This record gives sequence, structure tokens and C-alpha cells, in this order.
Amino acid sequence: MSNVDLTGRWELVTFAQNYDDGRQVLPMGDAPQGIIQYTADGFMSCMICRPNRANFTTGGQWNASDAEKAGAYNSMMSYAGRYSIENDTVTHFVDLSLFPNWIGGQQKRSFQFDEQGQLSLTARLEENTSEARTALLLWKRG
Repeated sequence: MSNVDLTGRWELVTFAQNYDDGRQVLPMGDAPQGIIQYTADGFMSCMICRPNRANFTTGGQWNASDAEKAGAYNSMMSYAGRYSIENDTVTHFVDLSLFPNWIGGQQKRSFQFDEQGQLSLTARLEENTSEARTALLLWKRG
């Protein structure tokens, strides 16, 4: 770890993906909701979702329609694990994730603080493809 203090609860302000071809996509809409938590003993968890997610009408958590379950999956992301900080990069070592491909892997985020003390986390995604982009998430202490 380092002397950078990420510990505590942060609330999501914005989440944008800026593609190398100039497109901008807001994966969770223009008013996303989210919390990322960093503990002093090196654990983190993150949940991000679209606002006003629809309730299931076709069944319960396990027997709803495939379309409703897909909609719920596409409107939320979450993961948790340990983290470490080196220079201006925080690495999340993923133990649990809604997206199973992340489990056992690392998610690296460059970070910086703005004048208001907000935390920005950025990551390059799908480098060297037509979908190459930079994800930018801005957080405020909550």
C-alpha cells in the first residue's frame, strides 16, 4: 500500500466510456448509481447500476423470464476483493464478480483527485480493437 488514502465509502457521480473513434457511451445512463468501498485492511467492493431498475413481473429472483434476468444483468455490475496501490494505480484483485470472467483476475485503475477531493478512476479497455476505449468513473466521498 502507499500513503494515498482511498479508504472509506465513495458514491458514483459519473460513468462514461470514451471510445478512440470519438464516441461516448454512458453504460449505466446519465444518472448512474454506485458505491465503491475501500477498507484500511486492503479490501474493496464496488456496485454500479442504472437508476430506476425495473422490478421483475414474471417471477421471483430465480424463476423470472430470461429477458428480465438479462435486463437485470445488463443494468448492474459488481465485484469485490483485495486491492493494492502503487504510484497512481490501484489494482483490484477480484474474488467475486457478477461478470465471472473477472474472477481471479486483476482490474487496474489509474486514479487522481480533483480540487474538490473527488476521485477519478480510469481504465483502458479492449486495447488494440475497434472497441478500444477509456472508462472514466468519478466518485465523491459518501
